[in-house]
Amino acid sequence: MQLFIEAIKDLTFGEDVGRLFHGRGGCYQGAEHLCLDWFAPVILLTSFKPLTDDELSVITEALEQRWCELKGDTPINLVFQYRAGGETHTDILKGEVPDKHVVTENGAQFQVHLLKGQNHGLFLDMSNGRQWVRDNSAGKKILNLFAYTCGFSVAALQGKAAEVVNIDMSKGSLSIGKQNHLLNGFGSGARFLGHDIFKSWGKLTKLGPYDLIIADPPSNQKGSFVATKDYARLLKRLPSLLAADGDILLCLNAPELTIDFLKGQVAEYSPSLTLEQQLQNPKVFNDVDPNKALKVLRYKQQNDSVA
Repeated sequence: MQLFIEAIKDLTFGEDVGRLFHGRGGCYQGAEHLCLDWFAPVILLTSFKPLTDDELSVITEALEQRWCELKGDTPINLVFQYRAGGETHTDILKGEVPDKHVVTENGAQFQVHLLKGQNHGLFLDMSNGRQWVRDNSAGKKILNLFAYTCGFSVAALQGKAAEVVNIDMSKGSLSIGKQNHLLNGFGSGARFLGHDIFKSWGKLTKLGPYDLIIADPPSNQKGSFVATKDYARLLKRLPSLLAADGDILLCLNAPELTIDFLKGQVAEYSPSLTLEQQLQNPKVFNDVDPNKALKVLRYKQQNDSVA
């Protein structure tokens, strides 16, 4: 764990939310189970293996020392989450977490919740994806599938999108998504559909076609989406919803599935789509095996593919 302690000595805490240390990428021997995230004003320490009291004490002391060097007498806020399979334990080790916890990213505000479950309201490894959407949304009609808390939608409206249709079967997540829009001054321009995507093709077709479709599904969530069987179902439908010369962002965050899996699914079930680029992940999420990291591919619909 020494490499982790050494890395703490170089930490900085900026204004924006972000990952500080990514042990899961395998680039730090002995610290593969550890991650640090900055959800200002809170540091989140996550471990995927049990930590002894001594280990936790050493980490806490190192974080407090670095915090004091940078922030002086400002109290540190530190949350620890232990994850093992479906088991999650979360504790406040130091300080407190704001009742209404709002973080910023590239000029946008998002509500997060560190003390509830494993998903905190904003996926940090997707920040480059949100930036790409922000840069490529002007005047476009956008479909945001598996919208979760609608980070892509906020980014799209920041980028002057004409309209965004958000759909997710979790009405609770969409409710937070609506709040995120209001936090950023977007009282209009977005729809929120709390439906099962696979039962809503008629509705989505009527609201289309779309200049950009974003598909960022869970990789293995029973009752919602299992990539190995449901990506095929999705890809059979998506091209018919896309405008001529439109773009699709396809996302896959499953360490057990390679990028070739996703490319193969597209080639088999959406042959009208052409691969344009792979979006790079933030540098802090470097992985010794890129296939285990988040994969984001941009495909384009060919003009002659749409009747």
